[in-house]
Amino acid sequence: MAPSRDGLSESRYINQPRQPQYGGMSSHRKPADGFALATMVVLCAIWGMQQVAVKLAAPHIPTMMQMAVRSGLGALLVGLLCWARGERGLLRHGPWRPGLLVGVLFASEFLFVGEGLRHTHASHMGVFLYTAPVFAALGLHWLVPSERLRRTQWLGIAVAFSGIALAFGGGWLRGGISPGVLWGDALGLLAGLAWGATTVVIRVSSLSDAPPTQTLLYQLVGGVALLLPVALLTGQAGPISMAPVAWASLLFQGVIVCFASYLTWFWLLRRYLASNLSVFSFMTPLFGVSAGIFVLKEEADLSFALGAVLVLTGILIVSGSGLLRTTPALKPGAT
Repeated sequence: MAPSRDGLSESRYINQPRQPQYGGMSSHRKPADGFALATMVVLCAIWGMQQVAVKLAAPHIPTMMQMAVRSGLGALLVGLLCWARGERGLLRHGPWRPGLLVGVLFASEFLFVGEGLRHTHASHMGVFLYTAPVFAALGLHWLVPSERLRRTQWLGIAVAFSGIALAFGGGWLRGGISPGVLWGDALGLLAGLAWGATTVVIRVSSLSDAPPTQTLLYQLVGGVALLLPVALLTGQAGPISMAPVAWASLLFQGVIVCFASYLTWFWLLRRYLASNLSVFSFMTPLFGVSAGIFVLKEEADLSFALGAVLVLTGILIVSGSGLLRTTPALKPGAT
């Protein structure tokens, strides 16, 4: 689960933390080296573990409350960092209209994630959430002339949607999946749609030129501002039992994921070619599925496993196509 995140000129939509498109350093970016690869492996493992962390803490803290607290903790840390850097008034003086929209979309994404994890498996959520670059690709195709999809990318989208249909329909037709799990899977897909929409808004608005911390703040503040009332209104604000696993999960989600990992991602995007980094994005759902199976002992339904392979293959085709491009996009361009 991650915010939209930067997507620079060599890549259309990168399926990692919501990336603000921060310009000005394109001439200094270089191909990914061993350090970048090792860092991406660590980041993808962290992002893939998010759903598992939520599930582990769910008996102690309701999932919706976890979504609100992690956003609030992340916003606090990013705000303190901005204050220490002398970056004051980022929310007041920034592009507040698109900022408000990405805040609502970010909150919607994690509302779907939090509610979905009450019904489905973490491994399922890890796959459906990461359909975001497919939705981002479709949105950018219609809104940004320089982001028109090529034949290979249409193929990737077709493969991904075939995988979604198989993952949904296979178990349902055999009667092997409960309606609750299917509902959770559908919410995971809606979360991916919200994430993809966030990427599109950032790409086509003035947020594309905003500092990463500003766009990240809009999302995190929007998350806590909307998710906390939802948790209160739906009875998911408690009861809370702060067992060690609950503390560990919240610190992992708020400090490691929402703060440290996203800032590390932005740091990489300012120094390395985004197209080189985007090709590693498929590792995140792989880590998520593996963690769900080995940590939570979730069972891997055959139809879901085959569908997941198709989804990940489609994502890899769509997101990795930037490596084959001869002309970069005009502007930075998921999630």
